[in-house]
Order: sequence, then structure tokens, then C-alpha cells
Amino acid sequence: MSIEVNRVTKKYSEQLALDCVSLDVPYGSVLGLLGPNGAGKSTLMKLICGYIPPNEGSINVCGFNVDEEPLETKARIGYLPESNPLPDHMYIREYLKFVAGLYKLPDAKQKVESVIKKVALGPEVHKKIGELSKGYRQRVGLAAAIIHEPDVLILDEPTSGLDPNQLVEIRALIKSIGEKRTVMLSTHIMQEVEAMCDRVVMIKQGKIVADDKLEAFVNDSGGLEGAFKTLTS
Repeated sequence: MSIEVNRVTKKYSEQLALDCVSLDVPYGSVLGLLGPNGAGKSTLMKLICGYIPPNEGSINVCGFNVDEEPLETKARIGYLPESNPLPDHMYIREYLKFVAGLYKLPDAKQKVESVIKKVALGPEVHKKIGELSKGYRQRVGLAAAIIHEPDVLILDEPTSGLDPNQLVEIRALIKSIGEKRTVMLSTHIMQEVEAMCDRVVMIKQGKIVADDKLEAFVNDSGGLEGAFKTLTS
């Protein structure tokens, strides 16, 4: 398995964010994580990435325990948070070279140019990040998340701020990445899930309330949106 979440519980003070959650995600799949605000989606993603520890349970990424082997797991994960902090004073190439350096990529210059092309940053590549629109900032964040070709890609609201043309391009890119690697993404947009995902997990109040292939939800009488409303209302 690419991701193994075993009976994980997470509390923030007295607030229960995740309640004994278990989840296995195999290689070569795109999983859509759905749930209302505060359901625990972002918390689960941060736990998998090792940014916060669980109160109970364990998480493995590519066979490595996230808490016990943090460097091994972080090297295999690409992460795009919902509120992506980027250095406004840096140029796009400058920032991506910096990220490549953090991963100690031997062919950093080539990787930077390749990822710029892959996420279609070419038209804006001469600008500082602070001069970019929200959509292009999102592309920079995605480029940084995939520059080291991670085995696991975690995306929290990855298409936020993209215009319709950008949506098509980024959807296709994410779907292509999921053919060879593992992608977990959260979104509030049902069309995003239907366009990119092959599996859907729904979370409500820190618990998984549904987990099935996309077709099972789409073929239901109420469709994916109907199932979501029924299971999370």
C-alpha cells in the first residue's frame, strides 16, 4: 500500500478532529476526499504528511512510519496545502531552484524547467511570485509539490482560483500523475471529483461515512452529489 492509516485519532484540545480513522490507498490511484467544513479532511492530510502527530494510531507511507521515519516519508510525499505559503519576493525559477535544492536533486536545473513546462508556468515565469494571480500562484505550489517526482501527492483544494481553461489543464495533469503514483485530493466541487478521481472517501465529524469507487456513487440514483448530501447532512 502507498498510504496506510491505522485507527488514527486526533484531538485539538478537547475537540475531536478525527475519530479512529482507518484507510488504505494503493499505488496508482486518485482518491477524492469529500466532507463539509470541519469534517477532518485537512487534518487527515497533515497527519499523513507528518506535519502534526496523531494522538492514537499510526500512519505508514510507502512502508515507512510517518512518526518514526519522518525524513523517509517526507522525501516520498508532495504536499499542496489549501492556504499555500509562498515567498512573494522570489522569482518563480528562483523559488523552484530553492525547492529542488531542499530535495538535493542532482539535475535541479533540468527538473525546474521540466516542471515549469508541466504546469504551464511559461507565460509568467519572468515574474516574482507576489505579482502572480491566485491561479498562477496555485500552479507554483503544484510545481513545488511535484518537482521531486514523489510517490504520494497530497492536494488540499488544488484547483482553487483557477480559471476554466486552467482547470482543464490541471485536472489532466493530476489525473496523469495518478496513473503511476498515488494522489489524495480534497475539494468541495463534485465535478472535480468526477473528472479526476477513481475512488471517493466521505468524512463527517471526524469519521469515514462512505468509501467506494467513483462509479458506485455516480451510478446511484442521486449521483455523487446526492450521496454526499445524504451521508454528510
